[in-house]
Amino acid sequence: MLLAGKTAVVYGAGGSLGGAVAAAFAKEGAFVHLTGRNLDSVERTADVIRKSGSRCHTAVVDALDAGAVARHLEETGRVDISFNAVGWEDRQDQPLAEMAPEDFLRPVLRAMETEFLTCTAAARAMMKQRSGVILTLTATPGGIGYPHVGASGRRVARWKA
Repeated sequence: MLLAGKTAVVYGAGGSLGGAVAAAFAKEGAFVHLTGRNLDSVERTADVIRKSGSRCHTAVVDALDAGAVARHLEETGRVDISFNAVGWEDRQDQPLAEMAPEDFLRPVLRAMETEFLTCTAAARAMMKQRSGVILTLTATPGGIGYPHVGASGRRVARWKA
């Protein structure tokens, strides 16, 4: 049990990636705080974790709300691991040249804002504890560069005439 005695907070725990990471943390012994804007999906993740014999807690936390993130971490008490898996609401399967500005900007702004708010709040808590790990995620297309991923790629892919 690599994470026995540790506390993890997973933002976006109701999604497939956030849920899988939360379950892995729990399997390794962490007490996991599952958060998201939609309690139904977060509770589904909690059901999986509880059925495996692990403990967790659920809460509605909007990672775009600095106050909500800070209040949740205060209630949590300790945070050894912070992981942001908040969905970016990116638009795919559309050429960048045909994309509306709001469809391009939404995932960029959402990713940067939720990363900033969750990371800085966790960092403040971890500095007091003098320990902790903040995990972040980036879009796979950002490192590869392929077409029709718009802002989720953060890089213009090759263009063919």
